[in-house]
Amino acid sequence: MSVRELVVLGTASQVPTRHRNHNGYLLRWDGQGILFDPGEGTQRQMLRAGVAAHDLDRICVTHFHGDHSLGLAGVIQRINLDQVPHPVTAHYPASGQHFFERLRYATAYRETVKLTESPVAADGPLAVTETYTLDARRLSHPVESYGYRLTERDGRRILPERLAAHGITGPDVGRIQREGSLNGVSLDEVSEVRRGQRFAFVMDTRLCDGVHALAEGADMLVIESTFLDEDVRLATDHGHLTAGQAAAVARDAGVRHLVLTHFSQRYSDPAEFERQARAAGFDGELSIAQDLMRVPVPKR
Repeated sequence: MSVRELVVLGTASQVPTRHRNHNGYLLRWDGQGILFDPGEGTQRQMLRAGVAAHDLDRICVTHFHGDHSLGLAGVIQRINLDQVPHPVTAHYPASGQHFFERLRYATAYRETVKLTESPVAADGPLAVTETYTLDARRLSHPVESYGYRLTERDGRRILPERLAAHGITGPDVGRIQREGSLNGVSLDEVSEVRRGQRFAFVMDTRLCDGVHALAEGADMLVIESTFLDEDVRLATDHGHLTAGQAAAVARDAGVRHLVLTHFSQRYSDPAEFERQARAAGFDGELSIAQDLMRVPVPKR
């Protein structure tokens, strides 16, 4: 049975707190695991969340600030210590190649796993698998930063009433799906397009074209909301978003489930992020991320 869910490992901005670890997010997608922005402490958070090194197939780093990447050293060494039996691919901004190499080889260890480095240098597709296409878009932050988007290929949804109208039953249902037509009846006549699921991951950034492109039509958008709206000037100066800005992006993009995260330690009331997101007009599903939270990707 396929599982598509977000496992939140950490939600703090800049520094961890008593209740929030540095960033870390695992997307489970049909047996594949994609780890986004492993900050310091990610390896321990994985243990607490029941996530094993064997679950990781891909690592995506948005940028090389410590709260998004200091956990790379431990995660990579754990992948090798546990002798993960499949290759793992790492994506990160190409301009941070020296940072990635320093973290990958921070200490001595035995390399047992093929770790493929696939740096990101421009907007566009990074990988095409059987179940998704992975794309990247440039964001606006003091250091080079990219957001990521997974898109499932569109499929077909069989409509029982149309099958019945054409007298198609039993094994013939599978046959028309495989062959595209049956006795003069086309697959299009008995089905409709089922749009593939879309997942977007947007971290440290000001408002920019990349944010909107990544969010467009997403079933789930995981997006930073470091500041509350009253601190919008601070957000802009430091290359971040407010709760209201993030929610407005989701509202305009038609996002179904919005996950706000990456909260500044200056705020003590997480509920205020929800209040400001709703005040911005977002009326879809909304989660204020907490460490070790699991959030299902909405089904189509």
